[in-house]
Amino acid sequence: MLGKTYLTKQASLLVKFAKTTSDSELSAKLMSKAADLKSQADPMPDRDQGPKAPDVAEQGSSSQGNPITRS
Repeated sequence: MLGKTYLTKQASLLVKFAKTTSDSELSAKLMSKAADLKSQADPMPDRDQGPKAPDVAEQGSSSQGNPITRS
């Protein structure tokens, strides 16, 4: 299943392309598709729910501490 962020970005791109074309029929079709994508994205939660990559996993408290200190 596609996420809200992806669908919203795709809809925005379609609107951008629709505004740049001089073909009114193509513009109307692009705007219609953008509206379809937006209507699919609206009921979704704001944050995409999916598995996190291992390198982005939350860091819990560890016995080693944080090696980077800030002054």
